[in-house]
Amino acid sequence: MDRKAWIILTVCGILLAVNFYFKPTPPPPAGPAAKDNKEQTPDGTPTAPATEASKPAGQGATGSAGLITEPHIESVGENTEGLTSTDAKGQDIVEFTFTSHGGGIKTAELLNQFAVGSHTQNVLLNKNAPAPIGAIFRGPDEPLGLYYTLVEKNGNIYCQNNPDHLSGLQITKLWSLEQDKSQPGAPWRLNLKLTFLNKGQGTVDLAKYSLFTGSATPLHPREWENQGGIFFLDDGSFTNKDSNWFKKGFFSKAKPLFLESVGELEFAGVSNQFFTTLIRPKNKYASSVWGKSSKAEVPGSDPESPKYSVRSGFSFPPEKLAPNEDTTLSYSIYIGPKHYTQLRHLYFNPENAKDAGFFSSAPVSEVMNYGWFAPVSVTLSRLLNWLHDTAFSKTANKWAWGLSIIALTIIIRICIWPLHNKSTRTMKRMSKLQPIMKDLREKHKDNPNKLNQETMKLYKEYKINPMGGCLPMFLQIPIFFGYYRMLQYAVELRGQPFLWVDDLSMPDTLHIIELPFSLPLLGDQLPINVLPILMAVTMVLQMKMTPKTGDKMQQRIMMFMPLMFFFFCYNFASALALYWTTQNIFSIGQTWFTNRLPEPELTKRSKPGKPGKKSFMERMAERAEEMQRQKDGGAPAKPMRNATPSDKTPGKKRKPKTGG
Repeated sequence: MDRKAWIILTVCGILLAVNFYFKPTPPPPAGPAAKDNKEQTPDGTPTAPATEASKPAGQGATGSAGLITEPHIESVGENTEGLTSTDAKGQDIVEFTFTSHGGGIKTAELLNQFAVGSHTQNVLLNKNAPAPIGAIFRGPDEPLGLYYTLVEKNGNIYCQNNPDHLSGLQITKLWSLEQDKSQPGAPWRLNLKLTFLNKGQGTVDLAKYSLFTGSATPLHPREWENQGGIFFLDDGSFTNKDSNWFKKGFFSKAKPLFLESVGELEFAGVSNQFFTTLIRPKNKYASSVWGKSSKAEVPGSDPESPKYSVRSGFSFPPEKLAPNEDTTLSYSIYIGPKHYTQLRHLYFNPENAKDAGFFSSAPVSEVMNYGWFAPVSVTLSRLLNWLHDTAFSKTANKWAWGLSIIALTIIIRICIWPLHNKSTRTMKRMSKLQPIMKDLREKHKDNPNKLNQETMKLYKEYKINPMGGCLPMFLQIPIFFGYYRMLQYAVELRGQPFLWVDDLSMPDTLHIIELPFSLPLLGDQLPINVLPILMAVTMVLQMKMTPKTGDKMQQRIMMFMPLMFFFFCYNFASALALYWTTQNIFSIGQTWFTNRLPEPELTKRSKPGKPGKKSFMERMAERAEEMQRQKDGGAPAKPMRNATPSDKTPGKKRKPKTGG
């Protein structure tokens, strides 16, 4: 095989390996979620079974998502208060529930976001967590369990504890909603003013205590571990640790706790695939960020492949309070969707927002965790939202997001049309060289180096770039992965229908076939997803219309591509399959139009190249041929230069050395 075939084979192998590694296990049939009541930590160590009295409120409900092995606060005598956040139009967006056990946000109910597979149950963040968001911990993962008095006044929540419970340290919390609805992400923003008053006799070191940022649990069985995690920003450096970091690996042991010191903490929090809880101190300070992972119950998940949730917190600034001394800390909190178009403007400080340019983004946008292809994902996300807001939301509200994906795909294909057209014409010209190439292979079948040299000369003689036919494919790789990464976290697509698709963020499963046997990677259930099937069919039709180049082995490798992408995208979000299917259909139209154009002529160079001017591939082939000749014991084509100095060499005579 030549270099082109090896490149294609390598790309196929990498994509297939990625599919095998990240492909989620399909949900099992409805039934008991676990075999027994035993609980485990990420390393598989069993713990004591939880009793009804020791379970957090709501944990025992069948089919409810939440933590399994967690510390907790007793629910006896619990008092709660609620605050409802609205948007600029007065629509209710979030219902925040505050609890007296911990003096923080017990849950945040997103009123415009439904749970997966439901049209009545809303998404509930921080459900079944060991403590409320904003609770005080003694070091990493040790909630104090303080009882607070709750008072709701003028839309604010006042919380205050009994100082006898914590060595005379009185803690007062003032929770308030963001009042300026014009601010980015205002419906999901809160402010926390935290006051510490030392009423004891000794000195209190605040650095020994930490603020709990909450817990994040997967929303559905197909959510991958790397789509969420604990995160923090330390002086511009973003760090994300998903639940895989805590698990036992091939070359590492299970890690029960993440703990890291940071020099200038800007924000920290937790997230899953679509939602995040983020806490930002008003002023940066040196802190310690901790995180932990625990097994979680997710409806429909496989007990043999459990899901894990994450929780985290960060310490207070290194400040010591003498008796009767107090201090106040202020924090901004965001509890809501990972919507990039909002997060990129979420500076919290209006002055910083004024100085931001059109292409700049707020630091909290790093929570999207787009990875290597972040520039592509960011550009496509902004363009997708622009198409939706300016064109389709006003003309086709029901199918607006599906039409926006189709329009964005067409725009991408139009932008790369010149390369696609040049690639097609190059492949046609190369197909006309096949008779000559066949003769060369027969003539030099025993000399591969000579065959490569003659092939490069042939390409140069007919002005053909052999890589010209591969450029569109390599250009589509970053676009595909950037688009795929963007659609992974596109919370805008949750619950959005299109044609027969109920939710663009989930596979378009029309029916599930129960199999009497188990299939690799699929199990004993076979979901019928229509869009991936259409994607594979359109890929085959597109390849049938593409001119055939290379030998039979290369053509077989190319025909393997539709099958590989079919399995790669079968259980992904239907939005990705919609993008790829639209691209294939548009490419079929482009190929049909190109085939109607006049056939490219196969002509030789009108003028010979300059003497001695050879292409890089020609020089490499000649060098390989020269090395092969020397290896076989033949004389070199050109004599080597004699570098030994000669006495007869004309030049200035050297004076004899004198002295010691």
